[in-house]
Amino acid sequence: MFAVFSVLRKLRACIAMITALFVLVACQTGLSTGASTSITPGAPVPVALLVPHGASNANEQKLARDLESAARLAVADLSGVQIDLRVYGTAGNAGQAQQAAQKAVEDGAKIIVGPLHAESANAVAVAVAPKGVNVLAFSNNSTIAGGNLFILGQTFQDTANRLTRYAVGQGRKRILTVHSNNLAGELGRQAIQQAISANGASQAGTVGYAFSEQSVIAAVPAIRTAAEQNSADAIFLDANSAGALPLFTQMLPEAGLSAETIQYIGLSRWDTPPQTRDLPGVQGGWFAMPDPQRVLQFRSRFQAANGGAPHPLAGLSYDAIAAIGALAQTGQSDAFSRGRLTQSAGFGGVNGIFRFLPNGTTQRGLAVATIQNRQVVVISPAPSSFAGTGF
Repeated sequence: MFAVFSVLRKLRACIAMITALFVLVACQTGLSTGASTSITPGAPVPVALLVPHGASNANEQKLARDLESAARLAVADLSGVQIDLRVYGTAGNAGQAQQAAQKAVEDGAKIIVGPLHAESANAVAVAVAPKGVNVLAFSNNSTIAGGNLFILGQTFQDTANRLTRYAVGQGRKRILTVHSNNLAGELGRQAIQQAISANGASQAGTVGYAFSEQSVIAAVPAIRTAAEQNSADAIFLDANSAGALPLFTQMLPEAGLSAETIQYIGLSRWDTPPQTRDLPGVQGGWFAMPDPQRVLQFRSRFQAANGGAPHPLAGLSYDAIAAIGALAQTGQSDAFSRGRLTQSAGFGGVNGIFRFLPNGTTQRGLAVATIQNRQVVVISPAPSSFAGTGF
């Protein structure tokens, strides 16, 4: 049950509806970029896509195919702009990814989408930084973001902020943090506690646990004591279904922390894999997810075009091309500069609205969901713009 809870590097109607989402771009002026990344308005735009073609792992091979297929679907959906998509294999290797990025820039790429892994993304960004080329990587590891490297994945911070804002709006303001004592757990703890401070909630204690079944069981009394002594009305867990979530959601209510009196909140998705929804303890818990209607539309279109369901990360590739197309449509030669990438209106994609922040991370419009009778129920819809609620 205790597979390694790694820092996620990933992290999922009609064409007109999806295409319409591209026009969330706000026009800005006074921005500059290097000559090597300037585009010629009206001409095809060279874009490099770095995916793990050639990887030894079969799952990565499938992911590489799906990332490329999603990008090509996005290119086909664009109107008023031509994207010259050039695909480079990285084999999931940082050194090969760096070489591919250098070759892509030599070939004229104005912006790079990918690669997949954090180490590879960092190597790529360093290699092309002297040329002023920006990189939109598929990672969600916020520790690598910044400079010319932007990450497309849903971050712990983004998730924690959305859920904490919702919790405060529901009167749940005293939040106890429960986290594993490993790198992922530490990043999760930081994200939750920053969200608590930023959204008007109060820290109701922190309990860490070693990543083992015995330690999880031993942590239950400490969690109960912290919750009672600090009058916690919510418990924010970093655990997922491959780790401590099944045990915690069973044992904490048995220890007296009933879901009827305390709200359970998850930093991870509590609806995947599907059998997680059958756990009695996850019923009524809150978690964040991309706009499910848009994800379903993309899934259906991808399956119709490619004969199979997309990998959950494939939508990130579509979103990247959607943003690039929207920026190119503005007709500005500096369309891919940092200033234009981080324009506040954001972009629309198959996972909902999103925007790149100055620190290199991505803020996404997320829905808040729960599990009721083993079914996913959205209790706070994903926002449709960054001017709306949820931010």
